Amino acid sequence: MTTVDTVRGPVEVDALGTTLMHEHVFVLTPDVMQNYGDEWWDEEERVTDAVAKLRALRDAGVDTIVDPTVVGLGRYIPRVARINAEVDINIVAATGLYTFDEIPHFFGYRGPDTMLGGPEPMVEMFVRDIREGIAGTGVRAAFLKCVVEERGLTPDQTRVQEAICATHHETGVPITVHTNGAHQTGRQAMELYAREGVDLSKVVIGHAGDSNDLDYLKWIMDQGATIGCDRFGLDLFNPTEARVATIAALCDQGYADRIVLAHDAACYMDFFSGDAAQQALATAAPNWHYLHISQEVLPALRERGVTDEQIATMLVDNPRRYFTAAG
Repeated sequence: MTTVDTVRGPVEVDALGTTLMHEHVFVLTPDVMQNYGDEWWDEEERVTDAVAKLRALRDAGVDTIVDPTVVGLGRYIPRVARINAEVDINIVAATGLYTFDEIPHFFGYRGPDTMLGGPEPMVEMFVRDIREGIAGTGVRAAFLKCVVEERGLTPDQTRVQEAICATHHETGVPITVHTNGAHQTGRQAMELYAREGVDLSKVVIGHAGDSNDLDYLKWIMDQGATIGCDRFGLDLFNPTEARVATIAALCDQGYADRIVLAHDAACYMDFFSGDAAQQALATAAPNWHYLHISQEVLPALRERGVTDEQIATMLVDNPRRYFTAAG
C-alpha cells in the first residue's frame, strides 16, 4: 500500500480522506518575528488558537490538509508538530522555496556558475527534506512547492524551478506551484515542466481558480495537470459565486477529476498582525477561513448541479491520486 508522509508520520494514501489541498498552519516572517514579535506574537496563544481552529476543521469532516509552507513563508515544523499532537488531522508538509523573483543571497553565491560554485544546494536541501526529514524533526516532506508569479520566470525563478524539477525526478514527489491567475502564469510553469520532462499528472497549478477563463483552465487540465481552485474566501481575487460557477461549468464538461479545492487560509498569518490589520482583514475577506468550503461552498456547488460523486472526486480521489507514486 502506498503511504504519504505527514507531520505525524506515514499514513496510507487511502486514509487521507477528505483533503484540502492548499492550507497553511502559519505564515510568518521569522526575522521580523524575532525582532518585533513581542508586539503581536504570543506563542501559547497562537498554539491554542491553532489547535482550536484545526479541531473545528476536523469536526467539519476534513481529514487532511496539505500545507505548502516552505522556506520564504516561515516554515517551522516543531511548532506544527506540537499542534498536530493535539488534533487528529493529517498535515502534509512541503519542501521548496517561496519567492516571487530573486532568490536569497545564501543561494546566490552557491551552486553552478556562482562565486563559490559546486552543485545546486537547493536540490540537496529539498532531497534531504524528503528522504531524511526537515531540520532534524524526522518529519519528511511529501511534495514540492514553488512559485511563478506576475514577474514570470526571471533568471533566479528559473533556477528554483530547475531545482524543483531535478528533485521531482530524483524522488518522484509531486509539485504544487503558486501561480498568478490574472496573468495566467500557469502557462509558463506548464511549458517549463513539459520541457524538463516532469510528470504533469503530478502537478497542481495552484491558484488557477483565481481565473474564470475556461479555455485557460482546460488547457492546463488537458495536458494532465490539476488546477487548484484553492482560494475560496479570497474574494479580492475572485468572488465565491464566480469560483463556484466556474467549477460547476468544468464539472459539467467532465473535468472534476482534475480539480482540487482549498482556501489558502492559515490559523495565523503575520501579513495581518495586529488588531487593526486583523479587523481590516475580517472586513475585506470575512469568509477566508478553514470552514468556508464545508459550510458555504459545497452547498453552493450542489445547487449548481455538482454531484456528491464529483465533490468526492475533487476532495478525496484527486488528492489520493496526486500522492500515489506513478507507475
